[in-house]
Amino acid sequence: MMRSSLIKNLKPLNSSLDSLSYQFLQRCSVSGTAKGKGKIKAGQPLKRSKVTTKKGSAPDSAQKEGPRKRSEFDEMVEQCLTATPPLRFLKPKEKAREAEREKMGLISKANEQAKQKLKKKKDEFASPWIMGTPGMDLISLGLVDADKIPKYELTVEDGRRLAKEYSRVLMRKHRARQAAESTLLRLKKEAIEALPDDLKAAALVPDFTPFPVNRFMATLTPPIEGYIEKINEAARKSAAKEKLR
Repeated sequence: MMRSSLIKNLKPLNSSLDSLSYQFLQRCSVSGTAKGKGKIKAGQPLKRSKVTTKKGSAPDSAQKEGPRKRSEFDEMVEQCLTATPPLRFLKPKEKAREAEREKMGLISKANEQAKQKLKKKKDEFASPWIMGTPGMDLISLGLVDADKIPKYELTVEDGRRLAKEYSRVLMRKHRARQAAESTLLRLKKEAIEALPDDLKAAALVPDFTPFPVNRFMATLTPPIEGYIEKINEAARKSAAKEKLR
C-alpha cells in the first residue's frame, strides 16, 4: 500500500518536469523566429547571411576615383631613397683586390650597382643624340643621317690631353680680358690727363646721381675716397629702420 501511494505521488512530479522542459524549449530554442517555430535540424549546415546589392546602384567613390596621384614631393623623396650611390674611387691596390674578389664570385652590392650605371651610360652614348626637340629633331625629320654622324672614341690619354688644351684656352681668354681691362683704364686715365684743367677737375668728381643701387665696390674705376664709409653708414641706417618696423 505504501509503495502504490508513493508511485501515485511521483506521477504528477514527472508530468511537472515534462511541462517545465517543454516551456524551456519553447522559450530558449535556437531558431529563426521568436516563438521557436523554425528549429534547426541535426546535421544541417549553417547558412551565412548575404547582403544583396542592386544592379543599378552607383559604385563606390573610392573605386571610381582610382588610386591617389603621387605628388612631386613624394616622387622626389622616392628618387632620393632609391638613388644609386656615386662611383667610388679605387686605388690600384683596391682595384686588384676587387678583381680577385670578382674571380672568387664575391661582388659587393655597391660595385654591382656601379657596373650597371656604367653600362647604362655606355648604352646612352651608343645611341645617336637628339638634335632638336624630341619628336621634331633633325634625325626624325630626315634632315640628318644618323650613320653619317662622326663617332669619337676617346681613351684616357686623349681625355687628359683635351682637358689640358681646354685649360690653356681658358687661360688665354682670361689673360686677354685682363689686358683689355687694363688697356681701358690706361686710355681712360690718358683721356682725363689730356683734358683742360676745368674739365679735368669735373671729370675726376664721381657722379652720384643716381646713387648706385648696388653696394659692391667699383671694379674698373679708380677708388673713391670715403665711398666705403658712406656705404657702411647707409647699411647701418637701413638696418636700424628694419628693426624699428
